[in-house]
Amino acid sequence: MLRIAGIEPFSTVDWPGKLTCVAFLAGCPWACPYCQNHAIRRFEVATLGEENLFDLLEQRRGLLDGVVFSGGEPLAQEGVVQAARHARELGFAVGLHTCGAYPHRLAEVLPYLNWVGLDVKAPWDAYDEMTRVPGSGDLARQSLELLLGADLAFEARTTWHPDLLSADDLSAIAFDLAARGVDNWAVQAYRSLGTSGELADRTVQATDVPADLPSAFGHYEFR
Repeated sequence: MLRIAGIEPFSTVDWPGKLTCVAFLAGCPWACPYCQNHAIRRFEVATLGEENLFDLLEQRRGLLDGVVFSGGEPLAQEGVVQAARHARELGFAVGLHTCGAYPHRLAEVLPYLNWVGLDVKAPWDAYDEMTRVPGSGDLARQSLELLLGADLAFEARTTWHPDLLSADDLSAIAFDLAARGVDNWAVQAYRSLGTSGELADRTVQATDVPADLPSAFGHYEFR
C-alpha cells in the first residue's frame, strides 16, 4: 500500500535526461527548514493510493521512460519496495528521491532501482541541526555508502540557503563526497516556493560556489 499526496504525469526535471511520471509519497521523519514539500510531511495528507499510480502507468506505456518515487521521503513507506518492483515488471525504469533516512529500506529497494537522487544536506556533524532529528547524519552516510557500493547511477545533491550553509560548509560537503568516490554532484539554489516560509527569502548564484568545487566531480551541475 502506498499513501500518495500527488502525482505528476509528465516531468522532465525529476530524473535528469528522462521523461517520467512522479509519485509524491506522503510522510517524512525530518523537518528541514528549506523543504519545498513540507506540506506533505504527514501521512494523513495523502489523497491517492497505488492504484491511481499504476492505472496511470498502464496508460503511459511507451510514452514515459520511467517513474520516480519522491516525497516527502518515499522510503518512510514500506510499500515502496513492492511498488518499485511492480513498476519494473511493467517495463518502466525506476528512480528514487531520498534523504537517506532509511538505509535498511534503501538496501531492500536497490535491486529494483535504475537511478537515485540522494540529498546530502550538510556536513555530517551538522546534520542534526539541519534535520532537527538526532542521529540523522549517520543514517544519511550509511545510505550514501550503500549507493557507492551498488552498480547504480546516482546523483548527490545539496540545497544551499546562505543562512543554513556557508561557502566553507559547501566545500566540506563537496570534498568529503569526492573523497568517498561520488562522481555526480548538484548544488540546488534555495527557492521559497512550497516551503514553510520560516527562512528569509534569500538564495545563491552559480558564482557563489567556490571555484575549486566543480572540478572535484566528473559531473557537476548548479540548478
